[in-house]
Amino acid sequence: MSTLETLIHRAEQCTICADRFAVTKTVHRPRPVVWLSTQAPILIAGQAPGARVHASGIPFDDRSGDRLRDWLGVDRATFYDRSKFAILPMAFCFPGYDAKGSDLPPPKVCASTWRADCIAAMPQTRVKLLIGGYAQKWHLGVKTNVTQTVADWRDYPPDTFALPHPSWRNSGWLKKNPWFEADVLPRMRDAVTLALAGRG
Repeated sequence: MSTLETLIHRAEQCTICADRFAVTKTVHRPRPVVWLSTQAPILIAGQAPGARVHASGIPFDDRSGDRLRDWLGVDRATFYDRSKFAILPMAFCFPGYDAKGSDLPPPKVCASTWRADCIAAMPQTRVKLLIGGYAQKWHLGVKTNVTQTVADWRDYPPDTFALPHPSWRNSGWLKKNPWFEADVLPRMRDAVTLALAGRG
């Protein structure tokens, strides 16, 4: 069994956050959604599974995923081909909701337990897509908010792209920041296309 296969097996059995999830409004059990690969040239570094993904066990199996695939210019078959895309969120499990019904943040213990080892086991990655502030802070070491981090895309390596979350709640953000779709997305799509063709 390879190093990554061992990590995947261990992560899928992880219950380190069971007590934490038991006291959320959702009172749910851990269900790690682990979608890693030793072949995929593209790494999607996201935040954490939502409630629908927790139910299905398939990452980005929701409207956010539809928007993300549109941004990438790929269909579902390509997106879920593990020889093409690896998906490593900041937390493998759905964090749950707080008493007000708002999303809880990804538990830091997940990243500190798994993240560095998982990334080290996927050296073939050519393009990194960093979705949301938690992933951007971890990978880039930035202290800026998401809008500024995404706007600073020229300051990062050409194979690294900071993205807002593709949630439909961010439709207003996209309208206020048209430069994202005009400037960032075309370059990201080019990088994704080249990586999928083995030329990235």
